[in-house]
Amino acid sequence: MDYLTALNPMQQQAVLHGEGPLLIFAGAGSGKTRVLTYRIAHLIENGIKPYNIIAITFTNKAAREMRERVDAVTPLGGQVWVATFHSACVRILRREITKIGYDNRFSIFDTSDSERLLKECLNELNLDDKYYPVRHVANIISNQKNELVSPQAFTKLSAGNYQMSNIAEAYELYQRKLLNNNALDFDDIIFRTVEVFETQPDVLEQYQERFRYVLVDEYQDTNAAQYRLTSLMAGKWMNLCVVGDDDQSIYGWRGANIQNILNFERDFPQATVIKLEQNYRSTQAILEAANAVINNNFTRSKKSLWTENGYGEKIKVHRAYNEGAEGVFVADTIKQGVVAGGNYSDYAILYRNNAQSRAVEDRLVLMGVPYRLYGGVRFYERMEVKDVLAYLKALDNPADDMAWTRIINVPRRGIGDKTIERIRKYAADSDMPFSDALHECDMVPGLNKKSIMAVRGFMDIMDKCSNYVQNVTELIQQIFELTDYLNSLIDGTEEGTGRIENAKELLSKAYEFESQRDKNERGLSAFLEEVALVADIDNHVEGAETVSLMTLHSAKGLEFSNVFIVGFEEGIFPSYRAVTSDGPDGLEEERRLCYVGITRARNQLYLTSAVTRMQHGHSVSNSPSRFLKELPPHSFEKVSEKSTALKQSFSNKPSGMPKPLGESNPYRENIPVPRDKKLEFEVGDRVRQMKYGTGIVKAIDPAGADFEVTVLFDRIGEKKIMAHLSRLKKV
Repeated sequence: MDYLTALNPMQQQAVLHGEGPLLIFAGAGSGKTRVLTYRIAHLIENGIKPYNIIAITFTNKAAREMRERVDAVTPLGGQVWVATFHSACVRILRREITKIGYDNRFSIFDTSDSERLLKECLNELNLDDKYYPVRHVANIISNQKNELVSPQAFTKLSAGNYQMSNIAEAYELYQRKLLNNNALDFDDIIFRTVEVFETQPDVLEQYQERFRYVLVDEYQDTNAAQYRLTSLMAGKWMNLCVVGDDDQSIYGWRGANIQNILNFERDFPQATVIKLEQNYRSTQAILEAANAVINNNFTRSKKSLWTENGYGEKIKVHRAYNEGAEGVFVADTIKQGVVAGGNYSDYAILYRNNAQSRAVEDRLVLMGVPYRLYGGVRFYERMEVKDVLAYLKALDNPADDMAWTRIINVPRRGIGDKTIERIRKYAADSDMPFSDALHECDMVPGLNKKSIMAVRGFMDIMDKCSNYVQNVTELIQQIFELTDYLNSLIDGTEEGTGRIENAKELLSKAYEFESQRDKNERGLSAFLEEVALVADIDNHVEGAETVSLMTLHSAKGLEFSNVFIVGFEEGIFPSYRAVTSDGPDGLEEERRLCYVGITRARNQLYLTSAVTRMQHGHSVSNSPSRFLKELPPHSFEKVSEKSTALKQSFSNKPSGMPKPLGESNPYRENIPVPRDKKLEFEVGDRVRQMKYGTGIVKAIDPAGADFEVTVLFDRIGEKKIMAHLSRLKKV
């Protein structure tokens, strides 16, 4: 019980709570992970078997952190289930999904696979994608699953609405095709688990007995399906402990229902309610701002964050001429902070939508500030990575037609679209998986001898690869060797080299996976699960010597010493849609998002805006965000550009664009030579860049974290780029 001395009185109450439902309102930075961890330890210490406890959260990052803390606090922690909603459900489905007609070697389709299959359905139903865009239809189907609405129920609900009736028909066909592929999409993972529990009482009873204590983190983010799942699991013993903060409910657009946490006392009348309001992260100035903003919401449980950290620095508010000047202010502020002894990893730049990152990125590159962008193309969505994963999926789940059709002619082996279509038709007419039809290719009408030989050659490769499915690392190596896939990516460009590196990186990922897992937890299915359920933000590296760029939604759960929220303007943040929508819900969620952004900062918060900026190809002028007016006047101060050089560079330039480097640019003054970075070329050498091709080096200048190189490219003329960031190579 020594750990109790590290807790404040409200945290202690939460940890020591006995039987029955428990609601913990945990404000930002109030130590909720510590409370959950110590509550688990307390239960085990008081005779509860760790086998009977499950802790569920939303991200792999949060699950890893909780697992590490539980292991550190109790030697029996390894027996507790600590998992995300989706990974917990996949684990259950691997054991139980056969009871609803699936094989337990099911695939998990990512967004692109799901949309590909849905497009197939729309084509079969002759639904024009002009009126039924795939992504729009996919979102409607996703919403139905998150609300636990089956295709049959949606068909009834859509009666009388022509367009929705067609989408309901597509939903039904899509689900049939998923079943035929023995595959689940991301929403199915919880949808099907609830189906198993509701249709198989004996299975539900088994898991209710197994998990007598259910703990759920980030409960404010649960949707209808997740709410139903946790209610079913805890339905017998009622030992449901939920932790969350309604003020951080920011995912209503993807189905999260804030009422799940606000109505917890109604749903569980015997519930004990505890509020954690002491913040251990931020200064009082930051918390005053957060409290003042969120107090303008009506749909919330009243609470107020406070801290013993001291008042700290006032929030800095900057109004730039345009987005270029805004980006320069941010970059210059960061550089001055690093010169004063800080680290690039101390800084995060947050924005309302991804499109805002470009202007900021341009200035960071120009001024030599290293950064990492979160929320771009995910590693596992890159073409070359998806190709290799498709080989793995096909070997793991022979019914996954999507995987087989992707790889049958990758790399090219003389199997054309007409051949694939004939095999597909033969499979459909014979009611068999595509892979079975491949084995019977000599029976497929219309295939010539050359095509049959090509298909047989492909199947011979797959048969050989199947001998290695017990070791994922060896399996990927065999795929590379037998298919000559890596050589097929060589095209003489840096882009081709990058693709090879990405494919090899997947091999490294497999090695890392197998070296960190127990022998009985490795396996091809387990590897594909981990890959399918990883999120971009799970790869956020604490302490990496780069500035972090991400959306406000992606930043939830993270914290940084210094935070910039850029584009703090009406129509951007809050968004135009929220401002113009009927009812207060949209604006209240935007305000919650603002609260989340403010509370990411430990020491210093910057709120920046621009008088004019380019939006959707047009120059617009937005007023400062209404959230700025909600801040206590004493909690912030307005600041101008931090250096004389900045002021000079913009004084006579209405566009706000900085002068080209090398032309007596004020940024060039006192910029240090990069440390630990050398160039393989010099002025006069020919170089190659992935995007721009080849050219001659005209000038090289230091740019802080990199070298800025002026290159006269053969195709596009003169351009200034960063040497290492752009992967510039000597020819």
